[in-house]
Amino acid sequence: MSQSYFRERLDECGNFGDVFELVKRAVKIILGHERAGLMLYLGNLPIQVGAFHQIGSNGIVMNKRLLNLMLKSSNSITEVNSFIFSILLHEYLHSLGYVDETQVRRLVYEISRGAFGTDHPVTRMAVNGPFPKIPPSELQPRNNADLELELIKDFERSNQSYIS
Repeated sequence: MSQSYFRERLDECGNFGDVFELVKRAVKIILGHERAGLMLYLGNLPIQVGAFHQIGSNGIVMNKRLLNLMLKSSNSITEVNSFIFSILLHEYLHSLGYVDETQVRRLVYEISRGAFGTDHPVTRMAVNGPFPKIPPSELQPRNNADLELELIKDFERSNQSYIS
């Protein structure tokens, strides 16, 4: 599949499940690996943590606060979907058994570059993360001990929109 395919599909994504299907397709094409049965939760994590996957579990927890900051500071759906793609790709690789952070970050970049090209926001997100898009005043740590996990229903085939 071509880079134009991935670019067009990403712009058409309207929910977490759509983006995740694209993540799984890119990984399958580029690495030849896949898995099913993952669940997505949104939770209040420390601002420097985009998401996490506990090894051996079937859940990914994405930082709801960081997602909301991206929604507020992004100029386009492409930027928001690029952020979500990058975060989900990183955690999906962990779920496939890649545990070394340096290796996972390198793979996120390689898969992003292969699927989208070097000049796409997904690939820039793989290098820089979301922080260049977020005002520094918003990056201050907050005392919030409650994760307040929210399950995204039917994540792998979800129709729940993250855009209100």
